[in-house]
Amino acid sequence: MRIRESLDSVLRSDAGPIVATVINILMAYVVSFIARVAYFLENYSYFAESLTASGVADILRGSLAFDTSGIIYMNILYMFMMLVPTHLKETVAYHKACRIVYVVFNALALMMNLGDSVYFKYTMRRTTSTVFSEFSGENNLGGIFGIEILRHWYLVLLFAAVVYLMWKAYVSPKTERRNLVWWRFTAVNVVCLAVVVGLSIAGIRGGFTRATRPITISNANQYVSRPIETALVLNTPFSIIRTIGKKVFVTPEYYKSEEEMESVFTPVHVPATDSVMRRKNVVVFIVESFGREYIGALNGTLDNSTYKGYTPFVDSLIEHSATFKWSYCNGRKSIDGMPSILSSIPMFVEPFFLTPASLNKVGGIARSLSDEGYETAFFHGAQRGSMGFQAFSRSTGFGEYYGREDFDADPRYGGEEDFDGNWAIWDEPFLQYYCTKMGEMKEPFMTAVFTASSHHPYVIPEKYKEKYPEEGIIMHKCIRYTDNALRRFFDEAKKQPWYRNTLFVLTSDHTNLSDHQEYQTDLGGFCSPIVFYDPSGELFEPGMREKVAQQIDIMPSVLGLLGYGKPYVAFGCDLFTTAPEDTWAVNYLNGIYQYVRFGHVLQFDGEKTKAVYALTDSLMKENVVGKVAEQGQMEAEVKAIIQQYMGRMNGDKLTANE
Repeated sequence: MRIRESLDSVLRSDAGPIVATVINILMAYVVSFIARVAYFLENYSYFAESLTASGVADILRGSLAFDTSGIIYMNILYMFMMLVPTHLKETVAYHKACRIVYVVFNALALMMNLGDSVYFKYTMRRTTSTVFSEFSGENNLGGIFGIEILRHWYLVLLFAAVVYLMWKAYVSPKTERRNLVWWRFTAVNVVCLAVVVGLSIAGIRGGFTRATRPITISNANQYVSRPIETALVLNTPFSIIRTIGKKVFVTPEYYKSEEEMESVFTPVHVPATDSVMRRKNVVVFIVESFGREYIGALNGTLDNSTYKGYTPFVDSLIEHSATFKWSYCNGRKSIDGMPSILSSIPMFVEPFFLTPASLNKVGGIARSLSDEGYETAFFHGAQRGSMGFQAFSRSTGFGEYYGREDFDADPRYGGEEDFDGNWAIWDEPFLQYYCTKMGEMKEPFMTAVFTASSHHPYVIPEKYKEKYPEEGIIMHKCIRYTDNALRRFFDEAKKQPWYRNTLFVLTSDHTNLSDHQEYQTDLGGFCSPIVFYDPSGELFEPGMREKVAQQIDIMPSVLGLLGYGKPYVAFGCDLFTTAPEDTWAVNYLNGIYQYVRFGHVLQFDGEKTKAVYALTDSLMKENVVGKVAEQGQMEAEVKAIIQQYMGRMNGDKLTANE
């Protein structure tokens, strides 16, 4: 009772606004903590295995700095309204407005954090400002959000409960008319406002000293042992606000001379001058979310060899194909997969074609082969403009683009009846359309198709619901459906005259939902299949290679198999001519570059190596940094790759003649 009376007395004084502001800002910290706990519980399997008591303490300590910055950003207007030295605020109506501003902005922050906890499974990172560009061309987001609201109703209830408690627990200064001494009132508010401004600047920057640079999302790595855990340190408002308008690519100076850097790594490929071009067709399948985890033929050791997978057709195709023991995607989003697969450009920092560098002159499989007289076309069953695929396909050299509108206009197919209601045409009819359209193209041709059905919101056509019932996780039935759609494509393609003269490549854009811990680690979340299939048997011997492979290897491997004879830029290597010990992979996760070579994965934060794990350590439990003989060489190579990448992005040098 006395505490309440004392608080009321303070709230009636000149210091009332500052006391009320402090209490309400402290409540914002509590709300942020609740959101972080919800984020952790929603993605429990991704974090729980590796977290220790000391690790949790470090995460909470680090989160305080980022929460401070995020809370200040979201409450700047509120704090100014509360502390501005004017008598206009000495009314009930004014403080009702302050209360509304406080609750609205902090409710928005809570909504962003809770919503991002659902999105994490697809990206393994906090959402940044590029999300607005990524989905700017989509008109179906309302339905997608609606589905997720129904599926995650408990987060909606949590949101409503916390917002209600914020409203009820909000503290306002007492506003009944008082005999205020104007100079004292003004002095107190001016001093308080000045102090808050100073503290806010320090809070946003992450410290008080001149040496403190404004913290960025990459600073979260200093509080975690695994890059994936940075999502628990960060908060979504901070991640979005601090990446707006920021320069994405900064060229480091690991190597002082071009010659020294190129002696370690160069992306310029110079084929032998006596290369003889094999004018085979090329067909590239970019299968939505078709991670290695779902493919039985690539998981012989998973679950004591009892794992059968969900892809009987692809398993049978792999028996007659060239595949690789360690294969990875170079990003975690669909828009990462396109440049990696078709132009050999990995994702570093942010998706390539959401950055200004996307305006650079870009090479790729399509451009290289169109220069050799190939007819080229890209197929995607969504509306034109979706995900920016049409723009990128044109920029990388595809002559034609076929989307949902083109499918609908073809009287041989079902049109709108085959639309899945959310994203695109169902995979089965669209792949049949794809097969038919290639039959109308002049050989040799190069095409790529991006499928859509094995994706959120995880639905399949009504006629397949009994054939592919719910099993395992919600994704599995979609994988079975898409696998069958691929089977039907190849059944039809085998009848076509162009079939035996075609090199087929199958990969995924990225991985998706997981129910095996091996695929929930920093590296496991990048495990994608890379499959080369040649029906003629002329280009290579089928079988599993003891090599590391990645999406950016597809372009140089295809051009190498065809005997392409001109120089080109590709960050990957030709998997069929590169020795196993010289194959490698790289990807980027939450400020950490992961470099795979010599049977290990090295995690490099741009300045130093944070960790090294053996590839046989599938759960990445034993950090052997400093104990691997090749660590120095791996560091030198990943530095050269990073510097080449950044320099070429900033200098518009993504083709061999630049």
